[in-house]
Amino acid sequence: MGRVSDAKVRLMEAVGELIWTGSYGSTTIDQICEKAGVKKGSFYYFFESKADLAVAALEQEWERKRPELDAIFSPTNPPLERLRLHCEFGYRIQSEIRDKCGCVLGCPLFSLGSEVSTQETGLQRKVQEMLEYKRKYLETAIRDAHAAGLVDAPDPAAKSRILFAYYQDLMTQARIQNKL
Repeated sequence: MGRVSDAKVRLMEAVGELIWTGSYGSTTIDQICEKAGVKKGSFYYFFESKADLAVAALEQEWERKRPELDAIFSPTNPPLERLRLHCEFGYRIQSEIRDKCGCVLGCPLFSLGSEVSTQETGLQRKVQEMLEYKRKYLETAIRDAHAAGLVDAPDPAAKSRILFAYYQDLMTQARIQNKL
């Protein structure tokens, strides 16, 4: 039986970090392989392109973060508490990243999506899909808050789009201004 390799996982972790701390366009396959400690041939064994690797990395990161988001947005938490917990979650993540990297990085999906939206349609679709997953969490909290009479939101989808846009704007400004 051959040895088990974690090269695929290392490649996904490397691309995520390089793109988030730099940019998609400036990140090369050679840089990804170097950071992951993987030979270029292994890269092409697992992925056809940098975009395919980025999609896989986004999916892996989503699977890693989803349990925490599920807990935050659990119906066992009161609806407005879910929104507060979500804001605290975002702040905590940004604080941890700032401590590790020395700067605020904002939302990786917005950073990546705004960069590749006119160039990499498969990657653009994956970013949109993941942003929609995140927005749906807000929608459920708003819907439940409206049902409980805590907020006036007869159209929770519309309210969630507004709240999501505001939240993401704050994350983007935090990256641009490099402060929380």
